[in-house]
Amino acid sequence: MKVFYEKDANDGLLKSKRIAVIGYGSQGHAHANNLKESGHDVIVGLPQESRSWKKAEDAGLEVTFTAEAAEKADVIMMTVPDELAPAIYRNEIAPALKAGKYLAFAHGFGIHFKKIEPSADVNVFMVAPKGPGHLVRSEYLRERGVPCLMAVHQDVTGDTAGVALAYASAIGGGKAGIIETTFKEETETDLFGEQAVLCGGLTALIKAGYETLTEAGYSPEMAYFECLHEMKLIVDLLYEGGISNMRYSISNTAEYGDLTRGSRIVTEETKAEMKKILGEIQSGQFADEWMAECDGGKEKFKALEAEGEGHQIEDVGKRLRAMMPWLAQDKLVDAAKN
Repeated sequence: MKVFYEKDANDGLLKSKRIAVIGYGSQGHAHANNLKESGHDVIVGLPQESRSWKKAEDAGLEVTFTAEAAEKADVIMMTVPDELAPAIYRNEIAPALKAGKYLAFAHGFGIHFKKIEPSADVNVFMVAPKGPGHLVRSEYLRERGVPCLMAVHQDVTGDTAGVALAYASAIGGGKAGIIETTFKEETETDLFGEQAVLCGGLTALIKAGYETLTEAGYSPEMAYFECLHEMKLIVDLLYEGGISNMRYSISNTAEYGDLTRGSRIVTEETKAEMKKILGEIQSGQFADEWMAECDGGKEKFKALEAEGEGHQIEDVGKRLRAMMPWLAQDKLVDAAKN
């Protein structure tokens, strides 16, 4: 595994180029603002009706229509949602992709699953921060960074890896480490982590624990604190120093319960299902299912999302978080700005 830092990046490879960041969501706003504050020439590309247009202008960024931004730029970074990227690429990006330009992605989904297939005469690379865009931005403002993954798919001009490295360093990755990988590895591991552990696995575990306690007669407030609120305290310890660090910090009673009961929750059957999920990702089944869901109007997605928002744990959480006003201070996510 190769890891690069600020000292390895040639900033001059990017300074001479105009960069278009397509999209201004979580990742887009972080990339655009961090690049601008690193001294680069940045333009944001958005549809005319985008609610993010004013947010980007208020941040002091130049904003224009997606197709125009792509036409003006040397480096085009796609930070739009995976389900929208193919149509945006086909209708607004591809016509502006002159030979030798650089097409970049913050996630490998579209390229790896061939939802987007650039012509052979353009450079294609990926810079994927290992964290949400709001964290990429907040860490940059603290003069720190989030580790980034870097990959090259097509290298026409011979300097694509250097441009990618400079880009990753400019958004803060050079302070934390830039790891060389492939579109395949980034995409498949990212999807698996989201589905089996970080998002799908975690939220299902939290809700199952909450329901087990409330169904046994314990108060919703106690169940919330034990199964959701305190999750951050444990994750912070894991983030800081791994599993052993967390176990060092908790009580002996808690550690014994961890060591003897955890494998009864995440069983061999659970792991077998994880392998099945990974297989669905590797084969492209999940990608095709997700794109079909989007093409059909996201009916299943919206129903499941609404069901989750209607869960009792959300109402209880809102009430309890209102008792802790410090949680609203220095928020990573502010819908009015990012």
